[in-house]
Amino acid sequence: MTLPVALSGKDVIGQAKTGTGKTLGFGLPLLERVTVPADVESGRAVPEKLTNAPQALVVVPTRELCTQVTNDLLTAGKVRNVRVLAIYGGRAYEPQVEALKKGVDVIVGTPGRLLDLAGQKKLDLSHVRALVLDEADEMLDLGFLPDVEKIIQLLPPKRQTMLFSATMPGAVIGLARRYMSQPTHISATSPDDAGATVANTTQRVYRAHSMDKPEMVARILQSEGRGLAMIFCRTKRTAADIADQLAQRGFASGAVHGDLGQGAREQALRAFRNGKVDVLVCTDVAARGIDVEGVTHVINYQSPEEEKTYLHRIGRTGRAGASGTAVTLVDWDDIPRWQLINKALDLGFPDPPETYSTSPHLFEELNIPAGTKGVLPRAERTRAGLSAEQVEDLGETGGRGRKSAAPAAAAAVREERPARTRTPRQRRRTRGGTPLEATATVAAPLPPSAEPQFQTAEPQFQTAVPMDVPASVERPAEARTPRRRRRTRAGAGSGAGSGTPAVETTTDPVASEPVAAESVAAESVAAESVVAEPVLPEPEAEPAAKPRRRRTRAAKPAADTAAPVEAAAVTEPVDAPEAPVAETKPRRRTRVAKPVAEAAEPVAAEPADGTAEAPVAATKPRRRTRVAKPAAEAVEAAATAEAPEAEAEALPKPRRRRTRTTAAKTES
Repeated sequence: MTLPVALSGKDVIGQAKTGTGKTLGFGLPLLERVTVPADVESGRAVPEKLTNAPQALVVVPTRELCTQVTNDLLTAGKVRNVRVLAIYGGRAYEPQVEALKKGVDVIVGTPGRLLDLAGQKKLDLSHVRALVLDEADEMLDLGFLPDVEKIIQLLPPKRQTMLFSATMPGAVIGLARRYMSQPTHISATSPDDAGATVANTTQRVYRAHSMDKPEMVARILQSEGRGLAMIFCRTKRTAADIADQLAQRGFASGAVHGDLGQGAREQALRAFRNGKVDVLVCTDVAARGIDVEGVTHVINYQSPEEEKTYLHRIGRTGRAGASGTAVTLVDWDDIPRWQLINKALDLGFPDPPETYSTSPHLFEELNIPAGTKGVLPRAERTRAGLSAEQVEDLGETGGRGRKSAAPAAAAAVREERPARTRTPRQRRRTRGGTPLEATATVAAPLPPSAEPQFQTAEPQFQTAVPMDVPASVERPAEARTPRRRRRTRAGAGSGAGSGTPAVETTTDPVASEPVAAESVAAESVAAESVVAEPVLPEPEAEPAAKPRRRRTRAAKPAADTAAPVEAAAVTEPVDAPEAPVAETKPRRRTRVAKPVAEAAEPVAAEPADGTAEAPVAATKPRRRTRVAKPAAEAVEAAATAEAPEAEAEALPKPRRRRTRTTAAKTES
């Protein structure tokens, strides 16, 4: 009925039941109106009509329907070599843009991606001669209407417009006439099929409890003569949950819903068409236009929202003259909604019977064998399953569904990546940033075969070279080791740059404690806070290991009385009266005053007792010396020795601080 009207170029509104061949009803007229090179060769068209821009446009609501219509048109136009391209979201833009550059005759697409490519000037719709809105009631609904209006504005004014759907309400027909010119409304029905549904489909409606529905579905799927089955849910979460539960019960199931990526959705549909999966759990996204051969059962796990949805759901079975069974499970809360659907379609099920998974009438009406349980026997698990179908890497856009295609894409990258040929870097052992070969002890050269690579038995650092090495033997250059900062007290351990000093113990007459020889060497200049270098040991002296210093606090009498007594010995004669004892604690990290540092040279050069001692080289005082201001104040106090002793005792006692400084112990 449609072909003569559509081939003449008139606008058409086509309405027919599901499974009656509406795709070829508008597809064949489109293929005939397109100009291809074969027409020019045969003389039916002039060369000026040839173009690489699309000449026909088909707009569909879902991606699954887009791929199905594209495959049907490719099959029908194979003889004339008509170029058909599917444009829909969820895929990469680049392949679609490349196909458009090569040239396309017919485009089948969803509204969103069509507007995207048209807005980027990648898609030229100015040469379109025919427009088809498949599932027109869905396309002209409030959700798609703004996008459809934008697409129509991009088309030429003179064109052919055709609308096709199984359900065409009066309001939608009135809205469609705005975009059409004197359309012809064609409603195709069979003489023996007066109802809204297909007569070959057996319908069963049961009132079921939500907690018992999975068990009921598992037993319905084991009915005799069941082929492929589709289960429709209202929400995406319910669809994913039911698919997982059926897989645990032993059924080969797949899922199609909006939360899955396009690769996973197409994987499930391909597995369903190929027979690897015999149960497809989906939402209403797969309720329109999906044509799979061999579907015998459709189960409405949840009641549909309206009568149009119900018609499209059960229309997946009983197609092209085949028979099928439609089972609807209505929950107690959905009874009012179901009664409205029943009244609109005049189905004859106003009050569904209360049914459970053990009800006898369920087994009898659906031909379920007696004793069937909710788990599929292992002997009947013959399907390959969803994992047998590979996931196609579509270069998906957006964030949803990337996990589904990520393992396959990662495996492909690992296969293409060549094996590593570079030798891994060998890590060298170092100590303090210096290779261990440089820190070995300086010795006479040995043969390469006898010399070990790492000499760990000898000391690590040896700065004092023995003097008995002959001059003819060349010493290899010593590698400079990084300086390690150590915590010292009053600069006493400032010999890091020199050799390791020999440690000699002596007795301090004031504190009666053994002290190191380096403290005795520095006692003559401790009053001026000048830190002298420790005296190197004699060449023949055997260097000893430096003792480990403990972080201990100095005793208060020794620390407080050492500096004043030492200052008096320098500035006054030997028989001068004793200077008052300063009670103040040395301040931490006080820098040395310049006049005191200059006065240190003559004092260090000529001792007070007149003995001829080797002069000590005056060196630049170290920075951040921690014995400073208290010693200078003690020198001034010694100059005014006439002050009464009681006045010194009346001074306030300073606050005791916990410092790391220990005053140098000197002789009285």
